[in-house]
Amino acid sequence: MLSKHFRAALGLSFLALFALPGAAQSIPSPAQAQQMLQNDPGAIARLRQMMQSSGMTPEQIRERLKAQGYPDSLLDQYLPGGTVGDSTALPGDDVFSALRALGIGDSTSVDSLRKQTTGRRRTKSQLDSAFLDTLTRAMANDSTRAAVRALLRSKDLQRDQADSGFAVFGLDLFRGDNKLFQANTSGGADANYRFGSGDKLVLFLTGDVEKSYQLTVTNDGFVVIPDVGQINVAGLTRAQLEDALYSRLGRVYSGVRRSGATTHFYINVAQMGTNQVFVNGDVVHPSSYRLSRASTVMTALYEAGGATESGSMRSVEVRRNGQVMATMDVYDYALHGDASKDIRLENGDVVFVPPRGPQARVAGAVLRPATYEVKPNQTVADVIQMAGGFSEQADRRRVQIERIVPPAERTSAGRDRSAVDVPAELLSTTPVRGGDVLRILRVTNRVANRVVVQGNVWTQGSVAFVPGMRLSDALRKAGGLKPDSYLGQVSVAHLLSDSTRDMLRSAVYDTTGRAVNDLALSDGDEITVYSTTTFRPKRYISITGAVRKPGQLPYRDGMTLRDAVLEANGLQDGALLTEAEVAHLPENRQPGVTAVAERVPLDSTYLFERRADGRYIGPPGVPAPAANAPDVLLQPYDQVLIKRQPEWELPRHVTVQGEIKSPGTYTLTTKADRLSDIIARAGGLTTSAYAGGIVFMRRSAPSASKVNAETVDARSGFGTAADLRVGVDLPSVLRNRNVPDNISLIDGDSIFIPPYTPVVIVRGAVNAPTGIAYQPGANIDYYVRSAGGETTKGDFSRAYVAQPGGKLETRHRHLLFATSKPVPQPGSTVVVPEKDPNDKRDWNAITASVASIVASLVGIVAIIRR
Repeated sequence: MLSKHFRAALGLSFLALFALPGAAQSIPSPAQAQQMLQNDPGAIARLRQMMQSSGMTPEQIRERLKAQGYPDSLLDQYLPGGTVGDSTALPGDDVFSALRALGIGDSTSVDSLRKQTTGRRRTKSQLDSAFLDTLTRAMANDSTRAAVRALLRSKDLQRDQADSGFAVFGLDLFRGDNKLFQANTSGGADANYRFGSGDKLVLFLTGDVEKSYQLTVTNDGFVVIPDVGQINVAGLTRAQLEDALYSRLGRVYSGVRRSGATTHFYINVAQMGTNQVFVNGDVVHPSSYRLSRASTVMTALYEAGGATESGSMRSVEVRRNGQVMATMDVYDYALHGDASKDIRLENGDVVFVPPRGPQARVAGAVLRPATYEVKPNQTVADVIQMAGGFSEQADRRRVQIERIVPPAERTSAGRDRSAVDVPAELLSTTPVRGGDVLRILRVTNRVANRVVVQGNVWTQGSVAFVPGMRLSDALRKAGGLKPDSYLGQVSVAHLLSDSTRDMLRSAVYDTTGRAVNDLALSDGDEITVYSTTTFRPKRYISITGAVRKPGQLPYRDGMTLRDAVLEANGLQDGALLTEAEVAHLPENRQPGVTAVAERVPLDSTYLFERRADGRYIGPPGVPAPAANAPDVLLQPYDQVLIKRQPEWELPRHVTVQGEIKSPGTYTLTTKADRLSDIIARAGGLTTSAYAGGIVFMRRSAPSASKVNAETVDARSGFGTAADLRVGVDLPSVLRNRNVPDNISLIDGDSIFIPPYTPVVIVRGAVNAPTGIAYQPGANIDYYVRSAGGETTKGDFSRAYVAQPGGKLETRHRHLLFATSKPVPQPGSTVVVPEKDPNDKRDWNAITASVASIVASLVGIVAIIRR
């Protein structure tokens, strides 16, 4: 079963095939799908025709609309030269009201068009809510859109399915653009055309008299010619009208006569009138329609949307004055292009589509799988011919029919259907019954008279089998063996009569395919040639250490250590050029021994980056031993380690900024350089520097706490979220360089000395976060009170001070009652955090327990004193 999304995509693809030009090249969006369900180009074309035949210019129509109280642009999209194409949405009721007010078209035509568009809007609105919603959701899925693309590209979808022919033949003929079958309205009537009311004629007189008259056939069926009078033309053909004109014009113009005429006349149809035609029965949109007088049965069916699935297309009746005037078989037109029975309709005609007759489904290998309506006495051959005939893959020896057993012949339950095989010679004599399913089977996919050569040959695939063929013959036809082929065995899977296979084998002398045991082959054998390359394990070596591209390298026979270094893009700066270590697999795997390490020599020739004169391009201080190290031959799975020079590294840098005499980026001269050394090299602090507020930042690993870094960054504006602040007591370092805070420096350290700031910042869960002027000796309690005290959510017991040097000091209790309270320094920050919402401790119970313990202790002390 198809998934919901794929069924939705399937429906959308068929909409695209019928409604969008070039649908096979592009996939409709959900908005385009909505538009396809709403548009009706046929109705819009009829509306434009009415506007053109009104005789008014676009400017006149706009002026009259404005005078009637309508927007002057209401009908712009339907006027000649409108900016909107034929894909405009269906006109609404306001458009039809304006047409009536302006007198454009007669009331019957307007009502017919209104009824048609209203019915189609109702039908499409029912589709909008469910069907379109499903399509829109489905098209949002990438896999669904890909499925639609594949579906649109496949022109043989039904033929490739296991079952097919479910679509009723002929229905899609009426589901497209009905403008394609609209009758001509601008003149050019043929000899059988009968004139009627609404026709606009032009009469030309030449010769003795040069005149032309525009004549309109009135509702009573006559025209009025100046100086001639009234002539009844309703129901006349062109020849009959010419006879009447010879008689009437000859009375006025003496030169008008059939022989020896000196005045000639010609009648031309400038515009045809319309007939009111009724289409009912099993059609999609039964209604009355105003159609061109040149319209036929097919024109009426296209206007009504064609027959429904329950309607017949083989006996469409035309009823005139209560009599059946003609019966049309649409299959004649659809299958053979025969329109001889497609008669021209007259005013008041009824096109009636009765219920369908028996149907038979044709599935399988035919050109047009579908469900066809069949007439009595039609045979299997007739139905196959309607389906386009057999396809190239059809098995024409027989046709299988799945038939519904007549009620009188059903002898037991479960036997309501039966299968009938019809041989080819009986196809033209076997009748088809209603409900039959004709299955045209395909020829088998098996290809006979061949052997298959696969594997390590130059041309894999099938080779035509001939009696007496041997193994060497097949190998030569396959182009011979490739150079790396395994000559020890070529396998032959021999096909037995029961479709099983047994294995035969033979060696070959060389790549020409000359076999040691030249086996005799039979139809269907499969030959396999093996490659020695596939037998080889994936061999490699690994190189790590001071190389530019460490990792695994494919092993090649004869590979040396120099080759491996070249494959690794050469050595890094600082590589040790005296020796490397190579670990081999042990030859004698003693218990616990997994590798044998060996030190191998290197020399300066492993430095490949040199000038034209041969001098090495690199940093100074790299020793360059003489080029006397022998090449080291590597073995599979060797592990190569290129060592680094001891104590070698690139220069390290420290940044010093702020209130320093010579700020900048300084290079560390030794690994023992400390904070006091770099301060001294920078000239010391300025007079406005605040040593206690030093901000010392050090690069952190990716796993370091991001919260602390962000806190430091927000507080100081210095450093990034990838740095960590280190708390340092710089005044102590400046007094005594031996204190622990005089820490050693590393690459990337940054130091910022701020100016003196006599303010303490109080933030967090306090009533008025603010800055408080520094008060010497005041502890944390003073500053929290100055900020309005902690809020109801504040946890003062966990308050802390971030001293300007970066160290954090908290309140903590000594013994039972003594509490240490930190003293903020200038530029420090006091933080009162919020209470932990997960803290569920019952302080009332804890207080009661403490009071009980204290009472007990007091009692014990009183007893002891006694």
